[in-house]
Amino acid sequence: MSDEPSETPAETSQEMNLSEGDAEMPSEEAPDVEMMPAETESPSQAVEGPSEQSQETSELKEKTEGNLKLVTQRTALFVSKEAAVGEGTVREGKRVSSGLHPKKKSSVKISKSSSRSQKVKQEVHMPRETMAKSSKEKEEQRFSHETIVKVETYGKEFKGPEKDSVESQRPGEEEGLGKEPGAELSRDERPTPEAERMVQGDLEQHPVTPASSEARDTPQAEMMFQRPLSQETEASQEHAGTRQEEIASLGKESALSRSTPEDAGLTVQAKEGNLSGQTSVEMSSNEGEASRLPSPLPGLPPVDGKESVLFSALPGMMFEDKTKEVPAHPLTLSWVFGYNSRLPVFNLMDEDCRVILYASSHTVVIHDLLRNKQYPLQGHSSCISCLCVSEDRRWIATADRGPESLVIVWDGYSAVPVHTIFDSHPEGGVAAIAISHDSRFLATVGAGAVQKVCVWKWTSPETKPVCSVELLPQYGFQGHIAFSSRNHCELVSNSTTQVVFYMWEGNSLQYHAPLLSDRTFNKAVGIFSQSLFHFSTEQAVTGTLEGKLVVWDVTNAPSKTAASWVKPYNMKAVKLVHLQKDGITVLAIMDKTIVTCDVKGHVKFYDESLQLLHWYSQFKLGPIWSISFSKMPVCPLNASEFPSSSTLTGHPLIVRNFILSTSDGLVVHVMTEGMKVTKCLEEPKGAVHAIACHPTKPLLAKGSACGLLKVWHYELDKYLVSRIFKGQSIWSVCYNHDGSLLAVGFMDGTVYILDSISLGNEGSEPFKYSYLKGAIIHMSFSHDSRYLATADDKMSVTIYKQVFDEEKEKEEWERLAALRSHYKPIRTVLFGVHLDSNKPRLLTLGEDRLLVEYDLENSVKDELVVIRRDRIEQSAVPKYITWYPPMTKEYFFLTTNDQHKMKLYNVTTKMCRKTVLGPTYGSPLEKIQVLPSTEDCNPEKRYLAYITTDKVGLQILPVDGNPHKSSAFICHPAGVSDFICSHRGHHLFTAGGNDLSVMKWDVNLNVLEAAVSLGGKDLIPFYNLLDGGREGEFFRELEDYFYYAQLRHQGIDTMERRKVSTHIPLEQVPFVMRAMGFYPSEEQIENMLNEVKFGEYLETGKQVTEINLGDFIKLYINHRPAFGLSVREIEAAFQVLGYENEKREACLSRTDLLLLLQQKGEHFTEEELAECLTTLLGMNPEGGCSEGGAYDPAGAEAFIEEEIPEEIPATHFVAEILGLPIPEPACRETSKTTETGSSDRQPSLNGP
Repeated sequence: MSDEPSETPAETSQEMNLSEGDAEMPSEEAPDVEMMPAETESPSQAVEGPSEQSQETSELKEKTEGNLKLVTQRTALFVSKEAAVGEGTVREGKRVSSGLHPKKKSSVKISKSSSRSQKVKQEVHMPRETMAKSSKEKEEQRFSHETIVKVETYGKEFKGPEKDSVESQRPGEEEGLGKEPGAELSRDERPTPEAERMVQGDLEQHPVTPASSEARDTPQAEMMFQRPLSQETEASQEHAGTRQEEIASLGKESALSRSTPEDAGLTVQAKEGNLSGQTSVEMSSNEGEASRLPSPLPGLPPVDGKESVLFSALPGMMFEDKTKEVPAHPLTLSWVFGYNSRLPVFNLMDEDCRVILYASSHTVVIHDLLRNKQYPLQGHSSCISCLCVSEDRRWIATADRGPESLVIVWDGYSAVPVHTIFDSHPEGGVAAIAISHDSRFLATVGAGAVQKVCVWKWTSPETKPVCSVELLPQYGFQGHIAFSSRNHCELVSNSTTQVVFYMWEGNSLQYHAPLLSDRTFNKAVGIFSQSLFHFSTEQAVTGTLEGKLVVWDVTNAPSKTAASWVKPYNMKAVKLVHLQKDGITVLAIMDKTIVTCDVKGHVKFYDESLQLLHWYSQFKLGPIWSISFSKMPVCPLNASEFPSSSTLTGHPLIVRNFILSTSDGLVVHVMTEGMKVTKCLEEPKGAVHAIACHPTKPLLAKGSACGLLKVWHYELDKYLVSRIFKGQSIWSVCYNHDGSLLAVGFMDGTVYILDSISLGNEGSEPFKYSYLKGAIIHMSFSHDSRYLATADDKMSVTIYKQVFDEEKEKEEWERLAALRSHYKPIRTVLFGVHLDSNKPRLLTLGEDRLLVEYDLENSVKDELVVIRRDRIEQSAVPKYITWYPPMTKEYFFLTTNDQHKMKLYNVTTKMCRKTVLGPTYGSPLEKIQVLPSTEDCNPEKRYLAYITTDKVGLQILPVDGNPHKSSAFICHPAGVSDFICSHRGHHLFTAGGNDLSVMKWDVNLNVLEAAVSLGGKDLIPFYNLLDGGREGEFFRELEDYFYYAQLRHQGIDTMERRKVSTHIPLEQVPFVMRAMGFYPSEEQIENMLNEVKFGEYLETGKQVTEINLGDFIKLYINHRPAFGLSVREIEAAFQVLGYENEKREACLSRTDLLLLLQQKGEHFTEEELAECLTTLLGMNPEGGCSEGGAYDPAGAEAFIEEEIPEEIPATHFVAEILGLPIPEPACRETSKTTETGSSDRQPSLNGP
């Protein structure tokens, strides 16, 4: 095999042979042009018109002119149905034999005229008496642009439509493949571009109504009768009778009558079968006609009395102005800033509206650039990993890589999800997806360790793939897949090192991975980028990052086995073409040209022989990631406005408009006529960690790791100003109290203070005084903007102060002092105001559980004074702290921790005054913010916004543990890095970090209030949190313990009269808690008692000494562990405190365990430890000491040494000492978070 690389430079014309020899060179004829059979009938054998049709039309003599047109359409519909009966297929542009008798053939041709000067006339014979006797102009007006129907039969009489034949033929069962329009016409007969433009102008005034069998071979035709399971439309699944089928088909014809002039060419050649009824069908249609949207004919009733959204949708209808709908959720996604630059951007509309499609986190965004509108497609719960669009831009397919991966097919017109495939690749999600040329099939590649390729017929209600196959791991990670445009049974995929070809038939998917290395052609091949099939031959091409193109072709050399002579086993690399110096990143096929994009931002066009036609190198872009052409071909008004081709003829190269997206977050639109380049999107290419809202204006500032700072007007959804800090990464931003200043913190510890309008430096130089150059992760201004506090990831706090410079006679910022006040990461920097003055107050909270307060007034240069340090948590890790709104007479801090608890602390004494169960949506609250109170809201009602690891939510204040008072929604499945609230509280903004996006959420508080009322009043929500509810056994047991506590308080052996009450003394609360399976620490007991004791102190001046059953239930639910004590927690504790034995188990020695229990934490006394262990091990079956007696520790030491082994594994401690059941391994796995907001609950070892 010889390598024939091109020696011509990339920017010059080149032409070469793509095959190895003349013998293997594919025919230059278009392969999808089917040749007529040898026994073609003579003109004399053609039947000009069926007798049945004449009889039918004669019966309509007295009907109106509209009914005559309806009959004409039905006649054309019947012809198209007869031509498409059966399931024969056409592959590789050749007729596939169906085993039919050669004499029983028929050829049905349906064509349309494309000339404006010659009016199209009806050629189906009808009796003369049925024709209206009117003038010639009236007759031409009636029949202009109607379908020409030529019926040619051979050995069989043509019959009119019958009821049985119409009912037996179901739409969507044909397997024909589309061909290029006009393929059957000779070169002289094909219309010129000028003629096409003339026809277009005429067709806009006089719509053509085609009667095509391909109109039924479409996804929407199949879904009319087989609606997918997830289709959210009103389409009916049952269609009874011929009348309904005809109405549905006529509705399609009516919509097809609005097609473009290129839809005017249609040829159907069919072989009628014998008794088997199989047919081989080959159709030619224009791009986009396969999925052209049908709509019901005027005056005809909808199918089954309903009208489907899909069959009445039009392009861009989701952007039409509608009456404002009542929001259905407390938070509604209204805008997305940024997109995933690692995924392609598609051009949906490029005529009157410029609409693009892109992915952002778990959402697909349809963006109307000219009207500045967005429509989000929400349905995925994990980040979208791949997406594709059908050639007519009607169907959008998206997939993700989540634990429960989804594949969703959307209608691009109505934005309705029409089909959902659940668990398509449960082993790791979907890595690549493609849609076939006829829009009926999807191909997906799994992202698991062992990749699986599946083919789906998404228009069918089947939940399993048509066929699938697993690939060998040595082929590499297949990240790209594509269908052949000539045969949907052929596919090709590639990794960075291996190309794989596929061929499927029925439920069998065969694949072949041909060998190709640097030794094949004795030249470096390079890393593969994308692979595509050739548009006119059986070849395929693969682009590489070496600027080369690998050409694959069918080889027919003799082999040992006949199986290797057929596809895909006969595909082989035959050429290695060196096209250019720069690496090829994208391959595309458009209008019989091969398009390449490279790492330098160049776009090049080649013909079918790889002859360079034209290139665009003036864009000055980064590496191009995707290219998407306009749906409609260009109808040039002035051909000179287009570039000239690089061939010898130098004819103008008519290229469709296209969209380019680059790896650095830039999307541009190129109008080829006149060469106009428009910037559509310019988004950060680095992670977005910092966002801030202006305190008085609707402005949003966001900073990214690539150094891009942008300011948006979030009510107009328009970009205002930006600034790029080259070579730096932004990690935090913050406005001051009046919005005049904007502070920006960077990864290297630099701090800029900018003017918020111009983004210019406020001072002469930025501050670079961060401790050990740590990244600035938190920033906050004081209420009077006199101080700026920053915290870095090195656990240090730095204070900047505004002072008056006498020389410059203006205020200047200077660094005051810095202090490493925490030994674990700082979570919050909080400014406030002292209660007795208007002076600023500064506090910081760290993961070391310390709340540190600083003395700003007494701090001097390089000396930051600390007032006090308070440890606010015993075992939990605090996450965030904020000021609680003044809803009571007492002032509080509100904190959250990693145990799903929210706590209120007195701002002066730092005493924990209340503990409640927080929202439990899979992960703890990472950040909270109280929504500002506005004039149009009730001042007595306040609300709290929060984020978890991947969700954003709202909470109604005051906090009390009621789960119905909170709601959360997935915002960034890969993780939320920050969030902020607008100055009026109408919007929330979330930053996704590595998903490069910021999302705007509209706040709908009325919906949240309605959800609370549906959850019940008083104690009903809390009863539901108990195991079994109000009528369950657990509640009855709680009542028994509650009344037993009264008896215990009154004395077990007393002979006095018992007093039954609805309250118990506070000192009995710990005993009832332990009886119910919750074992609080001494600090937790103190917090519970203080919560009840001082609950009414400010109102009454008295301490509470008893508690009723309802308040006890609330106390129990709010203080008990949110998910119980899990085995994993005990194992983690043993790993930290102990060692790993030979069996790789976490263990503790007996001596170490006893010493830790007596010396660390809330330690036991020796007597208390002996009593607990002997009771747990069964030495004291009565439970230790009696109610009125004392414990006798005699023999306890020897008993403990005998029962407890020297080496104690964690599982032995749980099962044998504590006596708790160990769940099965499957049960111990942490439950996956359901993306609808359910809790991630672990197996509990200590009861409900």
